[in-house]
Amino acid sequence: MQITIDTEDHIPLFAQLVSQVKKAVLDGKLSSGDALPSIRQLANDLDLNNKTVAKAYSLLERDEVVQTKGYRGTYIHPEAKVNSAIDLNEWALAKLSDVTRALREAGVTDSEIRIAFTKTMTNHTHREN
Repeated sequence: MQITIDTEDHIPLFAQLVSQVKKAVLDGKLSSGDALPSIRQLANDLDLNNKTVAKAYSLLERDEVVQTKGYRGTYIHPEAKVNSAIDLNEWALAKLSDVTRALREAGVTDSEIRIAFTKTMTNHTHREN
């Protein structure tokens, strides 16, 4: 699998990495059980910060495209092909768009929507901790 990162692109580096791994899975270039390079190795190969690659791997693991097996490494998840077709960012945007439209139709101002969103996120964050 060839990964190319464009530092001039407006898309964040970690997002480019996530996108390319998902595309490689969908294209059949990566299959269930295939090993990925370690975070340190891939960061070194791509001349990226370890934290950038770690964030990408974390998102890929959240999306069940990869699975980390402790010190044994990171591998393509058995359900990676199906899970790679799902874009949580697009899903979240669609959900928020629906809610925003409904609130505006009810007469709620954009300022009130922002305040409510911030309160919701703050309350949710405090409950997680």
